[in-house]
This record gives sequence, structure tokens and C-alpha cells, in this order.
Amino acid sequence: MLTKWTLAITVALAVLASSEAQAACTISTTNVAFGTYNVFNSSPTDSTGSITFKCGFFDFNILVALSQGASGSYFPRTLRRGSGPLPYNLYRDAARTSVWGNGSGGTSQYTNPWSFGQTITLTIYGRVDPGADVSAGTYADSIVATVNF
Repeated sequence: MLTKWTLAITVALAVLASSEAQAACTISTTNVAFGTYNVFNSSPTDSTGSITFKCGFFDFNILVALSQGASGSYFPRTLRRGSGPLPYNLYRDAARTSVWGNGSGGTSQYTNPWSFGQTITLTIYGRVDPGADVSAGTYADSIVATVNF
């Protein structure tokens, strides 16, 4: 009987620690702002943004996923101006080879087995490939970053 009671106490403490850690998390982002896109430029237009978070000391198996945005697809995401699309994507690496998504369909997500209560800043690498035939104007998309801990 003592073993069952000890197990119940341990599980209750784990749940309480998890609730406290979630209440203590701070999360912030900076936008990926591409600036001016030149339709005649033969080089890609690159930019970066970031996600910064700090959670409790005992948080583990942290996953950070990025949504598809308005396009409903990761390949490619699209910036929009009215109905006109401007293809772009967001990546986990500076070489812009690993599309940052939710881990499905060839995308990857950030994983960290243990945060140790540290402030972690993740860089989001963005790219608009050259050669898009788009009209002048402001293009935008809205991405949701989901941090699971």
C-alpha cells in the first residue's frame, strides 16, 4: 500500500510542477520582414526573425512548430496582396534547406529535450526566391508559432 501512495504523490507533484512551469513561460517573436522585393533581381530576398522563450527549469521535450499561413501549404507559403501571391518560405537553417513547419510532409520543427530554465532564441530564416512576376504593393502573411512544452 505504501508504494501506491508514493506513486500517487509523485504523479501529483509532476502535474503541479508542469502547471507552474507553464504559468512561468515567456514567449516573444520578431517578424520576418523582407523589405522591398525587386522583380528584376536575380538573387533571392532573404530575411530573419526570431522566437524567444523561457520556461520552467523542468520543462522537457519542447517542440516549436510554424503554421502554413494563408496558403494552406508549406511548399511554398505565400505572401498575399489581395488575390496575388508571392511565394516564400521559412527555414530552420541559414542555408535555407530545412522548411520549418510542424514535422509533417517533409518539414521540420525545433525540438529540445530539456530547456533547463534557459532563455532560448531561435532564428527563423526567410526567403523569397527571385523571378516572381508580381505587381507593386504590400504583401503579407500571418504565421502562428506553436511552442509545446
